[in-house]
Amino acid sequence: MPNNTNRKIFDRFISKTKIYLIIIAILLVIICFYEVNFITPAILIYVLILMYAYWTNNKRKAELSEHIKDLTLTVDSAAKSTLINSPFPLVIIETDGNIIWKSSKFIHEFANIDVNDYLNNIAKEIKLEVEKNKNENKENSAKEQKDLILKQVKIGEKNYKIVGEYVESKENNKKKEHEYMTTLYFMDETEYLELQQNYEASKLCVGIIMIDNYEEIMQRIPDEEKPIIMAQIERNLYDWATGFEGLIIKSERDTFVVVLEQKYITKLEEEKFHILDQIKEISIQGKLQSTLSIAISTEGNSNYEKYKTAQAMIDIALGRGGDQAILKKDGKYTFFGGRAQEVEKRTKVKARIVAHALEEVILEAENVIVMGHANSDIDAIGSSLGIYRLAKTIGKEAYIVNETASFGLDSFIETAKQEEEYKKAIIGKQEAIEKITPETLLVVVDTHKTSYVEVPELLEKTNKIVVIDHHRRSTDFIENAILTFHEVYASSACELVTELIEYSENDINLTEIETEGLYAGIMMDTKNFTFKTGVRTFEAAAYLRKCGVDIIKVKKWFQSDLQTYHKISEIIANAEIVNETIGISIYNQEDANCNIICAKAADELLTISDITASFVIGNLGEKVCISGRSIGDINVQVILEKLGGGGHITLAGAQVEGKSIEEVKEELINCINEYFNEVAS
Repeated sequence: MPNNTNRKIFDRFISKTKIYLIIIAILLVIICFYEVNFITPAILIYVLILMYAYWTNNKRKAELSEHIKDLTLTVDSAAKSTLINSPFPLVIIETDGNIIWKSSKFIHEFANIDVNDYLNNIAKEIKLEVEKNKNENKENSAKEQKDLILKQVKIGEKNYKIVGEYVESKENNKKKEHEYMTTLYFMDETEYLELQQNYEASKLCVGIIMIDNYEEIMQRIPDEEKPIIMAQIERNLYDWATGFEGLIIKSERDTFVVVLEQKYITKLEEEKFHILDQIKEISIQGKLQSTLSIAISTEGNSNYEKYKTAQAMIDIALGRGGDQAILKKDGKYTFFGGRAQEVEKRTKVKARIVAHALEEVILEAENVIVMGHANSDIDAIGSSLGIYRLAKTIGKEAYIVNETASFGLDSFIETAKQEEEYKKAIIGKQEAIEKITPETLLVVVDTHKTSYVEVPELLEKTNKIVVIDHHRRSTDFIENAILTFHEVYASSACELVTELIEYSENDINLTEIETEGLYAGIMMDTKNFTFKTGVRTFEAAAYLRKCGVDIIKVKKWFQSDLQTYHKISEIIANAEIVNETIGISIYNQEDANCNIICAKAADELLTISDITASFVIGNLGEKVCISGRSIGDINVQVILEKLGGGGHITLAGAQVEGKSIEEVKEELINCINEYFNEVAS
């Protein structure tokens, strides 16, 4: 390197001298041209100039060489000193793991730590990277590749960022492979990472807390006890917040805003939000249980964004029945609690308001399309018939989308289509896509999941969407609905639609098939008015009875044939008991209608004494289905949510892809054990 520098400097100096000599020669020639007598003196003068230039160049060359030599020695000495006394650990290794040299700092830093394994792993990674680069860029030689190596590694109690470059050092003649030499710098980032972790831990999380049944509490306890009960609830909340140095502010009479640092989130997860159980223990006259819904968000660029996220999450918690906490972290939802029964709301104010609002949006729409969930059941079809009649009474064209139907529903739909009106009103997927426009009102009944509707494509065709559902809310809900009637206390979608019809400002005359469909939906989802049956359920049934429904005819619609009854009996006979009170059985036969058979079998299992919950696993072909039932002591929804399903505390289901029935059974038992461990803790 120094020789090249010397040569460049000398070449520049000699080039300038040559130019001067040429200029002098030209001037002397011109003078001799005019004065011939000056030829001899000019030659002598030019020779002397050449001799002087030669002597000067040699002298200058010697001075420059000496100066550059001194400078080079000084730089080399400084570089070597810097390398040896590097402020951070430094090592030179080859890709075969051979250590060529270590700095004094490296030796001191890792005096009590064996770093050979780390270095060998790094050497292997470098070799792989080199070979990868050679394959990607074969035109460049390995000597020209000096790619930067970056790696984070923890050695002992410290974290290091390893930086380095590699060059080809030699060729292994035996293996005909190239070896590469790498200089690695170990930069201690322990303090930086700790600072970063402390910064992340100190970020604020924003949450919302709501008293689920505030109105019911205020209505059902004496006036003199109301302040006492609310004071107990608030004191428990403030004491809970003190445990994680949080701040709770009461924003409304039943709503609180909570602010805490992110480092306490892990503590809340470990405690499983025990405040939920503390609030339920507060004694209220008449045995009315108070419950909370909590939503905490760690995501958002600002505290306002986190608050807005928490607002959306609290709707999910309420839509799932309340008595639970939802935590959103790293884009995922985690649920805690949710083991209390949904509390029936006795006031029908919301039903009346929604009924009037629904009529308004129907009037503004070009036409109405009603859609239930995939593999429709009688609750989806019955509620669809009710909305259809409401739209037709108002004077709008209406259609019901039905592409698939579950076992036992085919005969009902065929009977409906025998009427000329429904022959045109019940349409398939393709026809629905052709009829829908941006001005169409799309009413989704008996589901709120975007992935579970009959025709998901319809959700993208219009922004005018109404959702009517009674299932516990999941994270896959329809977000852009302009009107939502989502009440988890309700027994069925048919119950909700019946209330909307009852409170309609128009005089709606239901046909025979429509009253039968609505009544059958309520009857089937309550298992003959046994489960999830409240006062309003019987009131809806009474209204339909006034409309002239034939109860005996409805019951005959869904009677099981002898072959199906034999299958159900066989499933029950093969049931096994786990955790003392939970019955699990398997329906191995591949059957497109096995989800209905499994549901009926799970219902029957629950009639056996000492069984508090039942699960029946069936074979749908590409999927494995699970039907779960409970008398209320065990939350089957929480259990089946772990397998991607959902539903209610006493009634839930799930479908699993890519696994055998035995694998699903094993996972189900694991989920049941997890559930009991969570309850115990």
